[in-house]
Amino acid sequence: MKKAVISEAFLQQVESLQMLIKNNVAGMFGGNRKSKNYGSSCEFADYRDYMPGDDTTKIDWNAYARFDKLYQKLYLDERQMHTRIYIDGSRSMQYGDNKKAEQALKLTAALAYIAVADMDKVSVYVIRGKELEEVFTGIVGKEAFFREVGKLDEIEFYGDSEISNAILPTKVGYGDGMSVLISDFLTDDNYERAIDYMTDKKRHVFCMQILSQEELKPQARGKMHFYDSENADKVYRKNIDKEIAQAYKLALSYTIDRIQNYCMARGADYMMVSAEHSIAEVFFGKMVDMGVLK
Repeated sequence: MKKAVISEAFLQQVESLQMLIKNNVAGMFGGNRKSKNYGSSCEFADYRDYMPGDDTTKIDWNAYARFDKLYQKLYLDERQMHTRIYIDGSRSMQYGDNKKAEQALKLTAALAYIAVADMDKVSVYVIRGKELEEVFTGIVGKEAFFREVGKLDEIEFYGDSEISNAILPTKVGYGDGMSVLISDFLTDDNYERAIDYMTDKKRHVFCMQILSQEELKPQARGKMHFYDSENADKVYRKNIDKEIAQAYKLALSYTIDRIQNYCMARGADYMMVSAEHSIAEVFFGKMVDMGVLK
């Protein structure tokens, strides 16, 4: 399969969008994010009383002339955020003529581009069983992005994925940006532990659930053979009638509600993305409407 990443033309369009990071910034200096801490940027924030040992160049002499008292100028601190994107690399992401996998790669490319366009760092990982595979880590700037983004084409989707077991042993950063989980979340795996772990680390967590139209509105009827996407030994032969179709709808609704409600309870963002949606619909429609992008 040729896995198409997002086009350069679209990346130029999304450059104008900016990630909204909810939590306080605790990352490295250098980026465009304004933290709640005071620092040395050019954007004025507040005053405080001058204390012996303070930088005398930041004394407001106009205020001294008016009030006969020394005041120190405070400036917003500019920090560099770190966007970490985790892609579900399981075989179930190939379901629906590989559209889910392609959508995951396109979303990853677009999110990464938006971050580097805002001078943030980006790392991308693939969840493979109980392990994380690095695609690229800590890249900064558009030049580095275009040099590394082709690695997304090399990602293969096979086997299963255990989101929590893969993420928990790794460094996720503390309060320094957004963590994005891209998956179909069609699993019994306890991914909630990973969400808890990252929110406890004061990260802005964003879960993107990708499902194909075939999964959302299946048309299968009659006698069918089904194969477990992540376990080839599991084969099912069923006569798909109205009762089974209704049971599937209830199971799917439970699966969607599970991730959506858990994200809401933990202060994380959640979005359902159809594998057939265009990237423009996702970014200029859904993500702007929910306030993840502006």
